Amino acid sequence: MTQSTDPSPPAGFLAEVKDAVTTRAALLVLGVLVLQLAFVTSYIGAFHQPKPHEIPIAVAAPAAQVAERSAQQLGTLPGDPLDPRVVADGAAARAQVENREVDGALIIDPGGRTDRLLVASGAGASLSQALEEVVGRAEQAQGRSVRVTDVAPAAKGDSRGLSSFYLVIGWCVGGYLCAAILAISAGARPANGARAVIRLGALLVYSLAAGLLGAVVAGPVLGALPGSVWGLWGLGTLVVFAVGATTLAFQGLAGVVGIGLAILVIVVLGNPSAGGAYPYPLLPPFWSTIGPALPPGAGTYAARSITYFAGNGATGPLLVLSAWAVAGAAITLASAVSRRGRPGPPVGSGLPPTTT
Repeated sequence: MTQSTDPSPPAGFLAEVKDAVTTRAALLVLGVLVLQLAFVTSYIGAFHQPKPHEIPIAVAAPAAQVAERSAQQLGTLPGDPLDPRVVADGAAARAQVENREVDGALIIDPGGRTDRLLVASGAGASLSQALEEVVGRAEQAQGRSVRVTDVAPAAKGDSRGLSSFYLVIGWCVGGYLCAAILAISAGARPANGARAVIRLGALLVYSLAAGLLGAVVAGPVLGALPGSVWGLWGLGTLVVFAVGATTLAFQGLAGVVGIGLAILVIVVLGNPSAGGAYPYPLLPPFWSTIGPALPPGAGTYAARSITYFAGNGATGPLLVLSAWAVAGAAITLASAVSRRGRPGPPVGSGLPPTTT
């Protein structure tokens, strides 16, 4: 009786592990862990200890000497919470707040013991509250008091002025998810020039729909944002397209890993630095510096400008978003053209790229 031998002996546990989790998958999982830790660090780092730093504030008084002396006193407060600048009168001070040149204004009444503080909670309730607290303490130390006037109050349905932020975050999520789906859906291949143009066109159509629907929901449907629906529609279209084009650009440069890079820029770095829960003067220096240059921050600032300040101050953020949109589209097209002649296998197929 002869004993048969199994031509395929059972593989060991290590071989099973290697078969179940490829080296590429292990590296991607490691990248996810790094991204997760970056997320935790970025959000906690930005939000764990907010404090005012150089909040722009206008100071006005009937006599220039009084205004200059008060501005000097406010500018020397411990920790530099305020950045005061003297203006001609109360009307000029109010105009600067409404034009988003400053975040508040102190109008001094030398003939009495009560001064007037102008704030704008539409720019963020936490910022206006910080101004009230800092200026109130400074005035109290001088034996004076302040009467607060909110010249751009947040709408009744806009809790703490956060609706603009959440609307922009929703647009950003739609932008990078739409781009990711276009890039890695089943059967999709790395973009050549024609595919890149088609995907950017599809992204533009999606951006128009997402911008309009978001503006309608936030405005007429929920009554959270009282600003122009047309203005918010245009902003939403630009935000979604800028984020989506950026995601396509990263994907064109780095493949699937590029989607993780887009999340790093938009979500991990962009969301906590957007000035939503805590506007820029309340954020630590790193986040307050990068926030205005990233799509979530530019979008949030522009949305508040459109909603509560008649569009004042929105030009800079709109230019930032336009730069992301143009750069993302250009890089997407350039990376597709450079791949001409080697279209490669379907994304996610596991096949090696075609070599020339």
